[in-house]
Amino acid sequence: MPNLYKQIEANKRASIILIALVLGLVIGVVGLYSFYVRGDFVLPVIAAIFAIPSSLIGYYSGDKIALASNRAVSLPHEAAPELNRIIENLAITAGLPKPRLYYIDSPALNAFATGRDPEHASIAVTRGLLERLDRSELEGVLAHELGHVKNYDIRFATLVAIFVGFLVILSDMFMRVSFWGGGFRGRDNDRSDNRLGAVLAVVGLVLLIVSPVVAKLIQLAVSRQREYLADSAGSLLTRYPEGLARALEKISSGPPLETAGHATAHLFIANPFKGKSLSTLFATHPPVEDRIRRLRESR
Repeated sequence: MPNLYKQIEANKRASIILIALVLGLVIGVVGLYSFYVRGDFVLPVIAAIFAIPSSLIGYYSGDKIALASNRAVSLPHEAAPELNRIIENLAITAGLPKPRLYYIDSPALNAFATGRDPEHASIAVTRGLLERLDRSELEGVLAHELGHVKNYDIRFATLVAIFVGFLVILSDMFMRVSFWGGGFRGRDNDRSDNRLGAVLAVVGLVLLIVSPVVAKLIQLAVSRQREYLADSAGSLLTRYPEGLARALEKISSGPPLETAGHATAHLFIANPFKGKSLSTLFATHPPVEDRIRRLRESR
């Protein structure tokens, strides 16, 4: 139990650090651009005015953004009574509020949890998951996701998803704006403005190339170890690790999730892109075979 509390506190600290990093990145990049192009610091002040509420929106609405980006729709109780009974029983056993359920209309087998805390948690499941898993397998998947909820993994992972998407957008915007680099100083400095615009274009291009790698490293900061911990938490909750092991076998053999985006890939219980990742080193999830082996060895 002390390890669980340490992980929860670590996740809360990491979330605060990530928000500060986002604010610092926005204000820093805009500040440099403003100083070299305009010769003042008006733009970073404006950026701070917009970045702070944007970070609050990311904190309080990041789950809604993650759900919408994966085309997840609310799943009312009457539409899936059995699923709701399963999640209610598991939540009671775990001592958690019942999370809201969402549905992704896809033949892929996958699921993810999101939200800023257990009181505002949501779990999304795909059509393929509901159609192909039996009750014990479905319990294993939902218990795994509740493990993320209880450990506050969902807060940090959701903020990472928002930050990764923001980083890609920021690099693209910087690249586009850089082509207008000298437009702020007037016609008397056209030559220097053109040189400045060229420099900014190069910087923007570097950002555009590097940002996907940085985004991937940030996703890895979520740590694949959290998936192992959620597997353990889920198997302890159901007291039947074989259910989750069989579910992972079916999930890994299913089709990729066509609605998934790279910014939210780490949220899912298994890699939604299947074999598309470059290597195990840069994978957002540990190998499914290893997870299954650990679950079966824990029996």
